[in-house]
Amino acid sequence: MAETGNAKQYDLEERTYEFARDVRGLVKQLPRTLANIEDARQLVNASGSIGANYIEANEALSKKDFVMRIKISRKEAKESRYWLRLVFSASKGDLETTRASLMQEASELTSIFGGIVRKAEGAA
Repeated sequence: MAETGNAKQYDLEERTYEFARDVRGLVKQLPRTLANIEDARQLVNASGSIGANYIEANEALSKKDFVMRIKISRKEAKESRYWLRLVFSASKGDLETTRASLMQEASELTSIFGGIVRKAEGAA
């Protein structure tokens, strides 16, 4: 994260990209079971959709479109956390630590997008 003075700047576009990238790194290391293959496919799709919809929100043609895209980003962050809960990592320490960290990030992204929605809808 870039810092300016004492205040940290949070680049949400970069943060969502890093989340999707890190999810893909986790998926590459998961045991190849039928369930993991299916769940990982869903996880990869949801994690990438968070940032893609955020980018689209920033190019929105109207406030209504902006709010809808942010809500989709929030929904995809929630969905990512769900799929992260389902993937099986065979209790490998490093993978479990990574998975827990990604679940925390998905929760934080959900909260951030929720805050953006509340602020945007409150300013109506």
